[in-house]
Amino acid sequence: MNECTYKNYDELPLMLNVVQVAAVLGISRAGAYELVHSEDFPTLKIGSRIVVPKDKLREWIDANTAQK
Repeated sequence: MNECTYKNYDELPLMLNVVQVAAVLGISRAGAYELVHSEDFPTLKIGSRIVVPKDKLREWIDANTAQK
């Protein structure tokens, strides 16, 4: 797994690449690629690059966090 070097949300870049998404979520790179190719995950494709806006990532996390 990738280790995240960011200490808080404000340190994240505006757009995260797949490797950064993996590090932030604490998942494998393969898992991050699977996630960014899923239908409901917020991605922006620029040419062949896939990036994730940090505010949309946070919204996705909030929307997909189970409330108990």
